[in-house]
Amino acid sequence: MGSIRVLSQNTINQIAAGEVIERPASVVKELVENAIDAKSSAITVEIKEGGIDFIRITDNGTGIEKDEVKTAFLRHATSKIRNVDDLLTIGSLGFRGEALASIASIAKVEVITKTAEPMTGVRYVMEGGEEMAFEEVGCPEGTTFLIRSLFYNTPARRKFLKSKMTEAGYISAMMERIALSHPEVAFKLIHQNKAVLTTTGTGRLKDVIYQIYGKDIAMNLLPVDVKRDAFSIEGYVGKPAVSRGNRALENYFVNGRYIKNKIITKAIEDSYKTYQMVHKYPFTALNLTIEPEFMDVNVHPAKMEVRFKNGEELFSAFLEGVREALGSRQLIPKVRLKNDTRKKENILERP
Repeated sequence: MGSIRVLSQNTINQIAAGEVIERPASVVKELVENAIDAKSSAITVEIKEGGIDFIRITDNGTGIEKDEVKTAFLRHATSKIRNVDDLLTIGSLGFRGEALASIASIAKVEVITKTAEPMTGVRYVMEGGEEMAFEEVGCPEGTTFLIRSLFYNTPARRKFLKSKMTEAGYISAMMERIALSHPEVAFKLIHQNKAVLTTTGTGRLKDVIYQIYGKDIAMNLLPVDVKRDAFSIEGYVGKPAVSRGNRALENYFVNGRYIKNKIITKAIEDSYKTYQMVHKYPFTALNLTIEPEFMDVNVHPAKMEVRFKNGEELFSAFLEGVREALGSRQLIPKVRLKNDTRKKENILERP
């Protein structure tokens, strides 16, 4: 064995980037969530070649202060929390302070940002974690990130990416989930100069469902509304007629964050057991609003896993809420018998 040495900061950043940035969709997710936290009402994502070669994310949020731009790219630099106690009351989508440092260490990054007060904004350029430019520029309020040549300095990671169309599909699916969880924000996704997703930001979840999935699903929705002391569940589930052969349409969110949780998944699927065939999965778009002290989102850097303190109560609430929706009169078809005005023939009088 060789001697023990402390790794360089650049090596540490690239190792850490593997936990946060798995593929182009991870970059888009982290930066879009930051834009939402910055109170943006409109976010545009443009990608080329599946996001491997080019990603541009533009928002109209609050922007980053000039003297904080460089700090934002340091590891564990964040405006969301101040100490460990804040982890118990997290209300933002991001909080770990790892995303920008991780992205900058494995890509060529350019950020243009401006807050409300100053006349000019800032342009900051980094390549592989190294600063290349820092200058004042004229720009509107908000932030634009340009990410080029993802994993250009880590070819071993780059070769494990899927095809460009597959990577673009991951980004599209992720953007659909974010749009469902934040109907108050107008989203646009552009791939190869073609708009593939557009939502209007009306704040109505049903509008977003129609804009993403079309009329067939939007016309077959059942509302869910559950209120408890510590949490509430709101949204829509699909009638059994719109079920699919996989869980791609099974979406649920916790305080606006897309997650995967076995308790919630089982509760939803158990609710449908008597309504649809085996190996068919429902459409759901449900948002769980819960007090932060009843959950732990600091489980994994990707923030896809959440632990709940009141898992049994949540299971019961999801089960009852979805079953109540499915048991509503909306699932009972209306059958009307037409009045037969024709003269009835006496069968005995037939020849």
